[in-house]
Amino acid sequence: MPKMFLVVFCSVFLGTCYGQFPRACTDDLSLSTGRCCPLWPASDGTGSPCGEALGRGTCRQIQLDDSPHSPSYPYVGADDRERWPTVYWNWTCECRGNFYGVDCSECKYGFVGPDCNERKILIRRNIFDLSWWERTRFLRALDESKTTVSERWVIPLTPYVDVLTNGTKPAFANVTTYNVLAWMHYYVSRNVLLPDGGVFENIDFAHEGPGFLPWHRVFLLLWERELARFVDDEDFTIPYWDWRDLDECGDLCTDDFMGATFQDFSGRLSNGSVFSDWQVICTRDDEYDDLRTVCDGSPEGPLLRNPGTVPDYSTLPAWQDVQDVLKLDQYEPPPYDRSANFSFRNTLEGFAAPDGTASVRSYLHNAVHRFMNGTLSSVGSSANDPLFIIHHAYVDSIYEVWLRKFRPNVSALTAENAPIGHNRGSFMVPFVPLHTSADFFALATDFGYDYDYLIETELAWWEDLGFLKFYGLLVGGMMIGGLLLVLTVTTSRRYCCPARQIYRPRIRRIVRVPTESDPTETEESSGETETTPLINKQEPEPRYAVVYL
Repeated sequence: MPKMFLVVFCSVFLGTCYGQFPRACTDDLSLSTGRCCPLWPASDGTGSPCGEALGRGTCRQIQLDDSPHSPSYPYVGADDRERWPTVYWNWTCECRGNFYGVDCSECKYGFVGPDCNERKILIRRNIFDLSWWERTRFLRALDESKTTVSERWVIPLTPYVDVLTNGTKPAFANVTTYNVLAWMHYYVSRNVLLPDGGVFENIDFAHEGPGFLPWHRVFLLLWERELARFVDDEDFTIPYWDWRDLDECGDLCTDDFMGATFQDFSGRLSNGSVFSDWQVICTRDDEYDDLRTVCDGSPEGPLLRNPGTVPDYSTLPAWQDVQDVLKLDQYEPPPYDRSANFSFRNTLEGFAAPDGTASVRSYLHNAVHRFMNGTLSSVGSSANDPLFIIHHAYVDSIYEVWLRKFRPNVSALTAENAPIGHNRGSFMVPFVPLHTSADFFALATDFGYDYDYLIETELAWWEDLGFLKFYGLLVGGMMIGGLLLVLTVTTSRRYCCPARQIYRPRIRRIVRVPTESDPTETEESSGETETTPLINKQEPEPRYAVVYL
């Protein structure tokens, strides 16, 4: 780290100053030594960095991956995002086991408990399946995060080029939690202000390259954990918005959900929406470039949407578009950018048609941004709109379907020659703790979450068939059974019953048998025959013998 830069940088800090980076790593000692290894409080009896005395982690020197990136970025040392994060720190906490965080005081995503050894899988659900209470809680968490100054982050106000060229002391601003996250999305995609007075635009550390999907996966996890703090519920999850085959924004763009839009084409949200008074930040890229400055987090106007008003993007992507992109079995072939053909990443991001052919038109992820025709439609400003979260959650679920279908290993991510920041071994900007794309090229369940429509359950055979197949088989089986029963009965009567009639004994005659109470019976009378029984009510009932043929 340049010594001059550290001296200038450190002179503005007073121990507990916040940072775009962790608060504990912006004190004089951390910045002067280049160490982001916070000490645990002495009251815990430790006083060690990274909770080392408790076996949580240790302070380790950062080992950068120096694999070459593509020549699309031809500069060295012109921007603070290069070789992240060594412009600021060369040492960070390396947490052991399932411990996690800047100082190893948290658990990794997907683990809970005092020792971070209990697995937990949380389920992200369709926003329309949330109960009224769950939806209200989600909207409240968003609004509180927008109005509550972050205790963990600030944003830098001074362009890195000023530090390089004239030693200007960097300044920082406190902003709300939501605005910090919105600023992070701006920060990874902003242009480079060059020392010679020029501006370099062809750069993006989170888009247009292999890192797009892994970067947004960890970004959503960070956002989810931050919002969970506002509802004080470690089981909180963000919902997703399934936009397939929708002709309009529909119920989502109502005051009960994400806000209705005035019909005057101003793009303003109605007063009945919780988001109607939100102010956006980081929406004036051209102005920042002209003034040779960076977004400072100041309010720049209301949140805007005009859904479906762009002629070429008047409807949302179709179900078939998603099916087609899931047929592409290559994650990212060369040249690893927006011109890549038959690339799952490039196609899902929207720089290629659903069949995988690169195009100047926007599709899928990009088309949804364009459809909203407002704050969501610009890369730098898009995270200002809370629709960003639920839209990207659904994009992440498509990424998850593809991972489960093809089960790729990390070699599907290129090790070199991707745009700067997108090689699989590069640390993703601006995350601390440090993460690579390869770290998040894995199933969602590895990070403690899943999507409701992807959950595999043990089904009974009739449930597995589905409604129509099951009842088709049931009705068909009943009809066949009925026909077999009729056939059996008919056959039985034809062959069984005549046989019984053939062998049925016939009564030929009935013979009266003398009894002791009939002394007048003679041999002559005993030989008489009757064709019908003799009934004499005056005498005791006689007995008869039946003679069969």
